[in-house]
Amino acid sequence: MPKDVAEKIQLVEVARGLGRPVALVVAPGDARKRWFVVEQHAGRIRIIENGKLAPKPFLSLSNLSDGNEQGLLGLAFHPQYATNGKFYVNYTDADPGDTHIVEYKVSADPDVADPASRRELIRIKQPYSNHNGGHVVFGPDGKLWTGMGDGGSAGDPQNNGQDPKALLGKMLRLDADAPKPVPELVHMGVRNPWRFSFDAKTGDLMIADVGQNKWEYVFAVAGTDKRNHNFGWNVIEGNHCFLRKNCKKDGFTLPIVDFSHEEGCSITGGFVYRGKALPALDGRYFYADYCTGLLRSLKWTDGNVREHWDWKAAIDREGILAQVSSFGVDHDGELYVVELTGKIYKLAPR
Repeated sequence: MPKDVAEKIQLVEVARGLGRPVALVVAPGDARKRWFVVEQHAGRIRIIENGKLAPKPFLSLSNLSDGNEQGLLGLAFHPQYATNGKFYVNYTDADPGDTHIVEYKVSADPDVADPASRRELIRIKQPYSNHNGGHVVFGPDGKLWTGMGDGGSAGDPQNNGQDPKALLGKMLRLDADAPKPVPELVHMGVRNPWRFSFDAKTGDLMIADVGQNKWEYVFAVAGTDKRNHNFGWNVIEGNHCFLRKNCKKDGFTLPIVDFSHEEGCSITGGFVYRGKALPALDGRYFYADYCTGLLRSLKWTDGNVREHWDWKAAIDREGILAQVSSFGVDHDGELYVVELTGKIYKLAPR
């Protein structure tokens, strides 16, 4: 990356002491500009306001499974949260470990949710403990999207990725406002989408998909592209044949970038930067690796990848990035890096 760009950016610690945080989300229309942080195994949503962690959880759930890829995994606020107080969580239960997407409402106290408001949108059976996906995001279409892993184990033994009747191994969306939401299959052939996002400016969908044992990769679908895509798992692992050496890739949408397990082990997807504090980063999508703390950005325009930069040597010389579990953006579009270790960092001007 250009030296003049690297010299203007730094990582600043903005929070610590959280319990396995896996998401940082803000609520639309929140005048207080609070951050809501998801604690995976504690089953809690914590509030950070003006840099201070509130002692009382916004929501606390119990009877969750506590495997490495289980627990409370996702949080999304309704686009009209400021008026309807609705938000949605994705979690796996203690027994048998199934996925639940549930709606809650805020109580009369704006810092506490109403547990009695619980409304389950969908429950999806999970055959194994891993590959649960778990992210929930409202898309530009106003629908609630979720990324479902292939069900777990290894190699997709149930062939969920390529089964059009299975909800696992898919990108799904639901009409959260419907009395009985029905999941719609939008894209198929993902293995374990660990964090996806929509570009706030273009509507482009960026999906970081965790590979099997050789490759990690990013898929992109333009905001103007209304087709249903098949990303190829488990016939292919990213750009590469998986089950057979000579596989047919016809009909599959290949990733825009990938990296091998010589560089990392598990990708964590982020966001396209649309903040104002770092104008040199505008339009760049960020992603990381859980094992190595790799941090990269790329610019995806007209179907091509440009300016694919590696940031670690420039802004993380002391190796503070580790176990990157998620990214977040605040109300101003500024970008944050979340570590499972309990810390949150902000990309800020130097």
